[in-house]
Amino acid sequence: MNKALVPSHLLVPAGTGSLDAYIQEVNRIPMLTLEEEKDLAYRYREEGDLDAARRLVLAHLRFVVHVAKGYGGYGLQLGDLIQEGNIGLMKAVKRFDPEREVRLVSFAVHWIRAEMHEFILRNWRIVKVATTKAQRKLFFNLRKSKKRLGWLNMDEVNTVAENLGVKPEVVLEMESRLSGQDIGFDLSPDSDDDERPYVSPSAYLVSKSDSPEVVLEASDTQDHQNDLLYQGLGELDERSRDIIRSRWLSDDKATLQTLADRYGVSAERIRQLEVNAMNKIRASFSA
Repeated sequence: MNKALVPSHLLVPAGTGSLDAYIQEVNRIPMLTLEEEKDLAYRYREEGDLDAARRLVLAHLRFVVHVAKGYGGYGLQLGDLIQEGNIGLMKAVKRFDPEREVRLVSFAVHWIRAEMHEFILRNWRIVKVATTKAQRKLFFNLRKSKKRLGWLNMDEVNTVAENLGVKPEVVLEMESRLSGQDIGFDLSPDSDDDERPYVSPSAYLVSKSDSPEVVLEASDTQDHQNDLLYQGLGELDERSRDIIRSRWLSDDKATLQTLADRYGVSAERIRQLEVNAMNKIRASFSA
């Protein structure tokens, strides 16, 4: 599995404007039904059909965007996170077993997040140590000074500050950052939480809100139900459709008597028409 599975026009660009266009385009790619997903997965696994694998990847690019948006605030570009997530998605498609009773979107989230986590951790320390051009210059120069001098006393801090043209407070802050120790992403299996003076990154990288796959599934379910509702309404006659809209789909709901006066029939007749129309709409949901 490689980047060739994603067409070149769907590779995430660096610019913000083109990234917005990318997100709009992947959101227009149709989602797959369960039957379509299984068929494509079998074709790729048993026949090595790369076109089937490509369709699986494309249909889930929107999900990668959902996951990437959950990792904002780390000083990293959304486009970079999406690119890493796309690599994880392609790895997931390669390993996906359609015989297991699980959708690809649920299986892929592990691989997508794993690639994003690795990318965040690769960039986390340099992002935190030096974020501006001036800090990066101080970072590299101070590293040379510390290798030669070790831990700096105030006289040495003042000397470094004078040589680099910055305030002593800036040198002390950067020295404090340089002295920070790297920590493991996960606690070791035999570690005792009470013995550790820190919380591992794995404890705070994951969002506490609903996972992206749950949000995406709920959104797709709502869209599907709306489609069935509009389909059911389209099968009603004009009067029945107006009754349902007036009684259930309007902010200012009409009473049975109001509709009875509108159509010159009894309120009981309006109620019967409403019940019949609702039964037809329910039938379209179970079809």
